[in-house]
Amino acid sequence: MSASAKPSKSQKAPKPSPAATPPAVKPPGAYSLSRERYSSLGVDTEAALATLATLPVSIHCWQGDDVGGFEHGGQALGGGIAVTGNYPGKARTPEELRADLEKALSLIPGKHRVNLHASYGEFGAKPVDRDAVEPAHFKGWISWAKSHGLGLDFNPTFFSHPKASDGFTLAHRSKAVRKFWIEHGKRSREIGAAMGRALGSSTVTNFWVPDGFKDTPADRLSPRERLAESLDEIFQAPLKGAVDAVEPKLFGIGSESYVVGSAEFYLAYAVSRKKMLCLDSGHFHPTENVADKISSVLQFLPEVLLHVSRGVRWDSDHVVVYNDELQSLAREVVANGFLKRVRLGLDYFDASINRVAAWVIGTRALQRALLVALLEPTRALRETETDGDFTSRLALQEELKTLPFGAVWEEFCARQEVPAGLDWIGEVRAYEEAVLSKRA
Repeated sequence: MSASAKPSKSQKAPKPSPAATPPAVKPPGAYSLSRERYSSLGVDTEAALATLATLPVSIHCWQGDDVGGFEHGGQALGGGIAVTGNYPGKARTPEELRADLEKALSLIPGKHRVNLHASYGEFGAKPVDRDAVEPAHFKGWISWAKSHGLGLDFNPTFFSHPKASDGFTLAHRSKAVRKFWIEHGKRSREIGAAMGRALGSSTVTNFWVPDGFKDTPADRLSPRERLAESLDEIFQAPLKGAVDAVEPKLFGIGSESYVVGSAEFYLAYAVSRKKMLCLDSGHFHPTENVADKISSVLQFLPEVLLHVSRGVRWDSDHVVVYNDELQSLAREVVANGFLKRVRLGLDYFDASINRVAAWVIGTRALQRALLVALLEPTRALRETETDGDFTSRLALQEELKTLPFGAVWEEFCARQEVPAGLDWIGEVRAYEEAVLSKRA
C-alpha cells in the first residue's frame, strides 16, 4: 500500500500495545504538597509529626461532670467555682466518667494523661471527708489508667466544702480549719505519689486554693503569712513519685478584690521552695500576655505547668479554641526548646455543649497550635532578628499564617488513626444517642 493509501473500512488500525500506554500519574496529595512547601523554608514536616506524637496533654476529668465529683452525692459548687449550662448527659458515676473519657480519647490523636481532683475518688457508701482521702480511694482510676496506657495528674480539692464556705482554707484564721485543709493537702500529695509510682510516670499534684476577700481587706499580710506556713507544713515530707505545683490567680467569684495566692506570692514561693509553678492562661488580667511569662519564669525554675483555658472577659473557663493567644503559648514553648520543661494540661468546664465534644475540641485545638509551632522556621526567623532585618522578620511571620498546616494536621490524624476534619462529630453524636441521652 502506498504511503498515501488509506486502509479500507474492513481493515482496522492496530491497537497500541499495553506497554506503549504511558502509566497514569497520580497527582501529589495535599500532604505531599504541604511537605514541599514547608521544605522550601527549611522545615521538616516529618520531624514535626514525630515530635507532636510524643507530647501528652493532661486532660481534666471535671469537664465531664461539671466539677461535681463523687463525694457522697456530690457537693454544691462553691469557693470561686461556677459552671453554666445544662446540656443533657453529664457523667454521674466514675464508670460513666471513664467511659466518656475513653470516647473522647479515641477521637484525639496521640497518647495523653488524665487530671483528677480529690473529689473524684470512689468512696463507696460510707462518707469520706477530705482529710481522710487516701490512695485506696483511687485504686479504680489507677487500674483504669494502667490498662489504657495513660498517666495521671492530681489536685487537692479546696472548694465546694462546708469548711470552705467562708472563702478561706489554708489561710483561714481558725487553726482548726487550717489543720483540716493541711491534712487534706498532705493526703493529696500521698495520692499523687502513689499514682506516679504505680504508673511509672511522675504525677503532678497541683495546689490551687480559692482564699480571698470579696471587698477590700484591711489586712493583706496575715492571710499570706498563714498560707505560706500551711504550704510549708504540707510540703515538709519528701515523697518519691510526687511533683508539687502551686497555682496563682488574679481573682475569683467571691474574691474579686483580693486573692491570697496571687501571682507574685506563688512565683516567689515556687522559686524559694523549689516547686513547680502553674500558669493558668485564664488566671491573669485579660490584657496580660501569658505566653510572655514562660521564658521569664523558666530562667529561675526547672519546669512549669501550663493550664490552658480560655477566659472571655474574665476567668470563665471556656472551651479552648485555636486562636492567637493559644498559638502564642505554643510558640513560646516550642521555639525556645521548652517541650521537656513545660507540662501541658487543660482546665475549663462548659456545660452548655456536649461534654465529650468539649474535650475533643479543646485538646485538638492545643495540638494544632503545637503543630503550627513545630512547623515554624525558627532558625530563619531568629537569623533575620540577629541581622537586624526586622522587615524580613515581619514579612516571614505574616507568610507563615497562610501556610498549609491543615494538610499536615490531617496527615497526623490519619497516622494516629483518629478521624480528621469534622468526621469525629458523627461519632460523638452516635455516642450521645446511644449513651448520653439515656442518662437522667
